[in-house]
Amino acid sequence: MILPITKDIQIEDLIEILPQAVSYLREKGIVCVVCGEPVWGSLNDLATQKELSNESIEVIIKELNEMLLKNKHTTI
Repeated sequence: MILPITKDIQIEDLIEILPQAVSYLREKGIVCVVCGEPVWGSLNDLATQKELSNESIEVIIKELNEMLLKNKHTTI
């Protein structure tokens, strides 16, 4: 199974498929919504602006995909 969330996902797309990502990313220090609108750029763009390591970014991606899978299972 191919998971849809990668480091290259656009923030707008991420929020559309997983609204909970907003609060999760905020906890990680990544602000992805400003004045009610998603910021421009990819998840990787925002994470590297916050000087997160590649390892940290991979953990975030893994956890977001786990959230997405859990969300799909609870909505079926």
